[in-house]
Amino acid sequence: MATLKAFKGLRPPKEIVKQLASRPYDVLNSAEAREEAKGNEYSLLHIIKPEIDLAEGTNLYSQQVYDKARSNFDLFRDKGWLVPDEDEYLYIYAQTMWGKTQYGIVGCASVDDYMNNVIKKHELTRPDKEEDRMKHVRSTNANMEPVFFSYPAVEAIDEIVNGYVKKNAADYDFTADDGVGHHFWVLRDSEKVKRIIELFAELPSTYVADGHHRTAAAALVGNEKKQKNPNHTGNEEYNYFLAVHFPDNQLTIIDYNRLVKDLNGMTPAEFLQRLNEGFVVEKKGSEIYKPDKLHEFSMYLERTWYALTAREGTYDDNNPIGVLDVTILTKQVLDPLLDIKDLRTSKRIDFVGGIRGLDELTRRVDNGEMKVAFALFPVSMKQLIDIADSGEIMPPKTTWFEPKLRSGLVVHELS
Repeated sequence: MATLKAFKGLRPPKEIVKQLASRPYDVLNSAEAREEAKGNEYSLLHIIKPEIDLAEGTNLYSQQVYDKARSNFDLFRDKGWLVPDEDEYLYIYAQTMWGKTQYGIVGCASVDDYMNNVIKKHELTRPDKEEDRMKHVRSTNANMEPVFFSYPAVEAIDEIVNGYVKKNAADYDFTADDGVGHHFWVLRDSEKVKRIIELFAELPSTYVADGHHRTAAAALVGNEKKQKNPNHTGNEEYNYFLAVHFPDNQLTIIDYNRLVKDLNGMTPAEFLQRLNEGFVVEKKGSEIYKPDKLHEFSMYLERTWYALTAREGTYDDNNPIGVLDVTILTKQVLDPLLDIKDLRTSKRIDFVGGIRGLDELTRRVDNGEMKVAFALFPVSMKQLIDIADSGEIMPPKTTWFEPKLRSGLVVHELS
């Protein structure tokens, strides 16, 4: 059964929430963060990307960076830019994009649930990235950013959420510069909070949708604090970490596409001929072509789009990994034809989230940076859950969720 806990959040005053709320730390680099926070002293990027307040070229993993995160966090509290709520609450966080709104429950997930695999994962994590976020959590003694979870939709939870948001004005309601609407309610009705927590306790599992490294870091630091506390009771705040839980039927996964620098010594004609072994190849022309069903791909090569339909026998619809189009592409093209053996380490491949559009693929091939591009049909939430339930791990760069959560709407302190 899944644990959900109310907590006393730290939140910004309504007047500055739009300036304070930021994109997650891992969707922009230091230079982009520096530019995005320029002239905005309220931006949470000063805490989650604190190198922007240090000299350019500072080692991102030096203790100086984590110390700056701590001092900036203290500054935000001292200036009243992050203020503690008067009681423990759950929160409702809704996002509107492309005319669709999804509603998430903000609360604390359990470290023990992560350790015991009640919280299920579908991606591998890298130890260096885990350690970076662990140092950040240790330094701030807080979860500055929520992680993005999903759960099998529960009608009774939907009814509580829908009823509350219809009857109560949002505490925060703004549209970010990228056009995504963010709406946030403090769930002040203690009976509704209690009922949602009870309904979560009936769920066998929850699922990490996005933010595997932050999830691992938060859980590992909590477990670390547990091991170091001889008087540990299990009720301490460090036993929990900040998460937004969305019902699975409201989420959108968009395509995550691939670009390759060369054809591994083949001419375009030779490469097209080899592709026929695993695909039905159909020339589409110069207009962008987007795949519209599972096991269909589009490819851009030499200023021409192609449809690639996987031949029977190249996939296994009864296997949670074998059914994935990323698996087909790797086994039929990237590995045997292009000699890309490890998607995590190869310098010859790059990945582009579908939020950038397929014109980003044409641009990077046409300018000579890349030789060929592949567009994939998006993974479904059912595929993600099937893989997580089976204990398998998705291939790298498989899922891209939009919209991204804004960080800073609420912060969770570990003590």
